Amino acid sequence: MNKYLERIYNGIIKENPTFIIMLGMCPTLATTTSVLNGIGMGLSTTAVLMFSNMLISALRKIIPDRMRLPGEIVVVASLVTIVQLLIQAYVPSLYEALGIYIPLIVVNCIILGRAEAYALFNPPLLSFCDGLGMGLGFTVALTILGAIRELIGAGTIFGVQLIPTGYNISIFVLAPGAFLVLAVLTAIQNKLNLPSATNGNGEAAEFVNGNGLFGPETQDKNEAVQAAKKEA
Repeated sequence: MNKYLERIYNGIIKENPTFIIMLGMCPTLATTTSVLNGIGMGLSTTAVLMFSNMLISALRKIIPDRMRLPGEIVVVASLVTIVQLLIQAYVPSLYEALGIYIPLIVVNCIILGRAEAYALFNPPLLSFCDGLGMGLGFTVALTILGAIRELIGAGTIFGVQLIPTGYNISIFVLAPGAFLVLAVLTAIQNKLNLPSATNGNGEAAEFVNGNGLFGPETQDKNEAVQAAKKEA
């Protein structure tokens, strides 16, 4: 498989940030009260992920090591501000629905995690594809959760009434409903022995437990980069 397509495929399937690696749980649980909210949050995060990965990768040899994290946060915060203003201008209903969770994309661990674990060590285009894959995987997960919660809790999908109002279970569009839906989906993953950070199965557990996000592998790479710069 082409290495660029592989990064996209991995982000959606093999390293899905929500279902496999269990990252970004705050927006996942808080914004998935409907399909549209899930898609909106997912696509907003995707846009920030793609361009932050690309810019951080392009600047990785310019930013001093001691300024790495502040530099990454400045890049991400600038992109989030742009996305926030665009949503506010062109999709005000989505802006009102997502509220504080749009600016909180700045501290989403998926974004800083991919910057530290991938963008710092790979070329810009490949990093862009990695951000695209992770963002689409995040969007797919939020869309699924939003669809389940909206259908059971409000009886609608995209605002179209499918289940009579008297059969709705309103708790599913409230905060506890997010935990219930995610717990059931995770239990199904574990029952079917699918890769997940919660069942210790396969690459996902290894990735989370220290060979990927801010783990020893990343530290080793950082040390290697610093050594190479000293030699140069």
